[in-house]
Amino acid sequence: MGKIVLRLDRVMADRKISLNELSEAVGVANVNLSKLKNGHVSAIRFSTLEALCEALHCQPGDLIEYDFG
Repeated sequence: MGKIVLRLDRVMADRKISLNELSEAVGVANVNLSKLKNGHVSAIRFSTLEALCEALHCQPGDLIEYDFG
């Protein structure tokens, strides 16, 4: 069975942005971004996704993938 996978870590590495920098840019606590980065969440708000896309200059599909596993 497949699952949704967050690729925030990969996009952050591509953009060479730290967790602290991203946290300040999107207004989300480091602890919550860390959970997103490590895939330890079961949901993400659209407002958070929009803020991440704006800060990272990417599309939602760059951050979220479906793994058919």
